[in-house]
Formats: sequence, C-alpha cells, structure tokens
Amino acid sequence: MLNVLFSARDGLWGVYEEPLRKAFASRNLSINLQPDFSDPEMVHYIVYGPTGPLQDFTPYSNAKAVLNLWAGVERLVKNPTLNIPLTRMVDTGLQEGMVEYVTAHVLRHHLDTDRQVLNQNGVWDVVIPPLARDRTVAVLGLGALGEACARQLATLNFNVLGWSRRQKEIHGVSCFCGEDGLRDVLSKSDIVVLLLPLTDGTANILNADTLALLPKGAAIVNPGRGALIDDDALLAALGSGHVGAATLDVFRQEPLPAEHPYWHNPKVTVTPHIASETRPETASEIIADNIHRNENGEPMRFLVDRSAGY
Repeated sequence: MLNVLFSARDGLWGVYEEPLRKAFASRNLSINLQPDFSDPEMVHYIVYGPTGPLQDFTPYSNAKAVLNLWAGVERLVKNPTLNIPLTRMVDTGLQEGMVEYVTAHVLRHHLDTDRQVLNQNGVWDVVIPPLARDRTVAVLGLGALGEACARQLATLNFNVLGWSRRQKEIHGVSCFCGEDGLRDVLSKSDIVVLLLPLTDGTANILNADTLALLPKGAAIVNPGRGALIDDDALLAALGSGHVGAATLDVFRQEPLPAEHPYWHNPKVTVTPHIASETRPETASEIIADNIHRNENGEPMRFLVDRSAGY
C-alpha cells in the first residue's frame, strides 16, 4: 500500500479525489490517498498544488517524489527543503486549452476584430486585414505548450518563429535560440506569444530594450508568466504607440488589483488567469502513470531540471 498525500489549496480535494482514485485503480495501484496524514513519515508520494499550505518538505523523509499539478514549477525549484524528484504537469487537457486560447487571441489581433466588435457606431469602416501568410507570429518558449501552439498557428498559415533556450526543430516553424536569436525574432514579429517558464534568465524578457525591437504596432499575448514582462516598460510602449495592443492573462500579483493601470488601458485586454487550466481527469492519468512508472523501476516523465528551473 502506497500512501499518497494530496496537498493543494482549499476546494481542490473534492475535485481531484475521484479522478485520482479512478486513475490509480486503472493501473492496479494499491493507494491510500488522503488530504492529510498524522505522520508525515508515512507518505510515499505528494500530489502538490503550489498555492496550498505545504511549504516545508523536511518532515516527509520517506517521500519518493512530488508530483506538481501545475505546468509552472518556479515556486518549487528554489525551495531548500525539497530534495526529492519533482515532476511538472504536462496535461493534454491543459495543452488543448492553451492552444485554443492562444489561437483565438492571435486571430483576434491578426484580424483586428476589436475594431468591429467595439465600434458599433454606424460607421462603415472598411479595413481589410492581411492574410495569415503575410503575418509573422513569434512564440517565445517551445516546451510542450509552446510547441503545440506554434504548430497550430503554422497550420493556419502564419509565418511562425519560435524561440527557446536550446535550439529546437519543429516542422513548419522557424526556430531560434540565444540572445541574438531573440533579437532577430522580435525584430520581425507582428504578434508575440509568451509561453516561457519563469527563471532568472527569462524574468523581464520583454523590457524597454526588447520591446523597442518590435515592429511598430505589434501585439503581445501573455498566457505564460506575469513576470516575463516589465510592466512599466510595456505601459510606456503602449502609451507611445510602439506596441499596439496586449492581451494579458497572468500577472505578478493575482488577482490583479482593481487600481492597476492595465485595467484602465484601452489597448490592454485582461483575462483572469484562465488561458488554460489543468483538467483533473487527464492530470490524474499523468500522476498515476508516473507513480506506476517509478514503482516499476521506470523513469518518471516530465522530471524537472532544477538547474534549468523547469
């Protein structure tokens, strides 16, 4: 019998309990799944939500791994009490949701649909958008989510440029890496999608200097991490007209305070961190599979590289 602790914010236990039990049973795993154990040394695995109460992993001396419910692990990789394997969530449901969100907002900015939607004023305003093949879209971050979004945008005939820390090869996408590659990508991109992990190397990757590289009027879509953008620099670029629009789903402080200037800027669309969400059914399958793998001496999938930060 394996003791599995579910530790996440209030309300998620009721959402995940049944899908997890079903996924464990489908792999013939004998699991004692609980939201609390009287003795931390009893716990073999921790299914973890970073916004939950557990921050000190020291008492869980017999735990074999922490299985994160989120794709992002920046809250965990620097935790000095965590010294066992950590996996991130690569969930097919999360991936599908992200592809849908990114595609929708890239098309919205490409077609400038806000011009018609927000201006029902009786003026026959004829502005013909370019075709997708004449629009360049950059996807910064080519992990599971970024690659899926880049591939989908390429199928719509956009000229897609991808950038990542290491060189990638993706059919239909021109891939770049390194500082020079980033500058090259930004200088050509009409729409920029941010799907990078948050690390020391990616924080404020869009700042005054890099925003200045964009073609005038470029749009930004950020469903990745709020701290990827220097907020003051973006607001200044929007104010000058160098950046034409921004759709932002993630922020340094969430919920975004009502007085934040993003709410009141007509060039900014705020969405409340809903670009994509881990789906309990598909996420539970990933967690059960990883525990099954580890118990059978197979390598777990989606292990986090602490040195890289993701």
